[in-house]
Amino acid sequence: MTTAAPMPVPFPFAAIAGQPHLRQALLLAAVDPGLGGVLIEGPRGTAKTTAARALAELLPGAPFVTLPLGASLESLVGTLDLGQALAGHELKFAPGLLARAHGGVLYVDEINLLPDALIDSLLDAAASGVNVVERDGISHRHAARFVLVGTMNPEEGTLRPQLLDRFGLCVQLRNIGDAAERQAIVRARLAFDADPQGFRTKHVQEEAELAAALVRARALVADAAALPYGDAVHEAVGALCIEAGVDGLRADLVMLRSARALAAWEGSAAITTDHVQRVAEAVLLHRRKPEAEAAAPAPAPRAAKPDGSSNGKDEANSAGDEDWGAMPPEPVGIERVKPLRPLIDRTQAAPKKA
Repeated sequence: MTTAAPMPVPFPFAAIAGQPHLRQALLLAAVDPGLGGVLIEGPRGTAKTTAARALAELLPGAPFVTLPLGASLESLVGTLDLGQALAGHELKFAPGLLARAHGGVLYVDEINLLPDALIDSLLDAAASGVNVVERDGISHRHAARFVLVGTMNPEEGTLRPQLLDRFGLCVQLRNIGDAAERQAIVRARLAFDADPQGFRTKHVQEEAELAAALVRARALVADAAALPYGDAVHEAVGALCIEAGVDGLRADLVMLRSARALAAWEGSAAITTDHVQRVAEAVLLHRRKPEAEAAAPAPAPRAAKPDGSSNGKDEANSAGDEDWGAMPPEPVGIERVKPLRPLIDRTQAAPKKA
């Protein structure tokens, strides 16, 4: 008889360092799962999976479900239980991964490599909190309220804009360039690997405080009368979305919900424009139009020399500021080509008519 291998001990969320934007986005999605999940872009080894597993531990009794790349649509949404159908001649629903993830975290690594049909069903359930199955003679619906966390490496392909827009928040991670910060993160990871339980014991109090704060924030968000906001908040949201050139109104709605989740997390009495500004980038990062990025203010011109003259080198490179990849034309040699012989010898006289 074989025994199941023990699950690895998760790294404590409170000990994750060097990724403040990732921490905030995950906590906001945990406060309000209706935001539509978090898409994490970044290179390998930037704590994407570690943070998702750690978040599930903060939610009381929350499962952590992983969607493998080779999963089928039936295994995700559920389908007909063939065993029951064949044995008892009755139709019975066999729940899928969406049902198992209810109340917890559904993690999808390399989500950009999944078929579009799976991503559509995944995002529909994440935004609505309900999974509806109409197939194989089955008409079934069940609650599927979970925190969706998807990761992707842009070097391996991107998602279609229609799918990107369905994600509530997006975080773009980069390699840490500060030497001291890198050393601190590596030391913490080595300490955890050497003694996981001892390392977790040092962060028990912080973990308990985060879990309690999540419970309070979730209760506050569930209260429709709590956290009011005025016209200034609406104006700030509208201005930011117009400036980013987003399509539709989903960005406006997600930004308001994200600002409300942040206010609830911080225990504020109302939503302010400061809350809007602090969540705006995570809402707009994957929705911003390229032309909106190109319309960003140009850098200030170079300062002149103290004597009022400009730098000759800067003047020579002024055109290069607009097209830094441009190169001057170079002469191209012409090779002599052997002349073609005509099919008809025009030197011969044409025959005279009779």
